[in-house]
Amino acid sequence: RLCELGRLAIAYSGGVDSTLLLKVAVDTLGPENVLAITADSPVTTAAERERAAAMAQSMGAQHLIVPSSEFDEPDFVANPPDRCYVCKHIRFSQLRELAEARGFVHLADGTNVDDAGDYRPGLRAAEELGVLSPLRDAGLGKADIRQISRALGLPTADLPSFACLASRVPYGTPLSEATLRRIEAGEQVLAGLGLRQYRLRDHGD
Repeated sequence: RLCELGRLAIAYSGGVDSTLLLKVAVDTLGPENVLAITADSPVTTAAERERAAAMAQSMGAQHLIVPSSEFDEPDFVANPPDRCYVCKHIRFSQLRELAEARGFVHLADGTNVDDAGDYRPGLRAAEELGVLSPLRDAGLGKADIRQISRALGLPTADLPSFACLASRVPYGTPLSEATLRRIEAGEQVLAGLGLRQYRLRDHGD
């Protein structure tokens, strides 16, 4: 499937799924035909951005970290149940425009078949904007992706799954950068305790 596409831009978070996709794309198409783009947003942590940059560099992949403007959208800041749709529509639109300006017609993400079992309104945004999901199309679930990643020696193979920081705040509670930084700082404490899989939920006071 990747060979058919020829050139590919990838919405790259540095997580388990998108790292495998990037690795296989670079190996299959060559680094000159693959562009990894990481959205820099208040809903992501500094550690995630640093990991994405390090992983892309280790593969020799072209990598851009670009600002994402979902916080400029009142419908996102209000934190409704379809917040993820609003965010992904903004983000994928920006990434697609950036990719096309550099000659990359196709944009893909790391969605896998297991994602269909969760409440993920962002998948609708991806579908509307024509974002491809090669891992899902190949029938790969999270366990498959981890197994293949281990076989390829990727350090993300056993990386815990983490949703964006906005998911830690109850629907209907407006989002602020101060709240997200408080959550990020709290989760650094949890990580320092030796915990691997965790979520810190923020309920105001």
